[in-house]
Amino acid sequence: QVQLVESGGGLVQAGGSLRLSCAASGRTFSSYVMGWFRQAPGKEREFVAAIGRSYSTYLADSVKGRFTISRDNAKNTVFLQMNSLKPGDTAVYYCAARGGPVVTTTPGDYDYWGQGTQVTVSS
Repeated sequence: QVQLVESGGGLVQAGGSLRLSCAASGRTFSSYVMGWFRQAPGKEREFVAAIGRSYSTYLADSVKGRFTISRDNAKNTVFLQMNSLKPGDTAVYYCAARGGPVVTTTPGDYDYWGQGTQVTVSS
């Protein structure tokens, strides 16, 4: 069982930056693929970024060049650095963990989820 707790959300003006953190419980953090997803009101949950066990990273086209995902296995934490934020980035951001080596972008493939953190970007 893995428990995930996100932090770092908030209100920011367009063009600003935020850094989300996701702290995981357990001693096997390094064995999980970690992902970030987001869900805006009235929309489906969508993939944002993922990082594999070998630190390979994957980003949605909509955030490439603006967002960066990283992980610190010693601290059981995954980060999402978000720069040049746009109003369209407004959503609840969720951290997720997936057992096994394959990185996927499908929410249903992830086994554990955090409670989410709100990110609001004002124009």
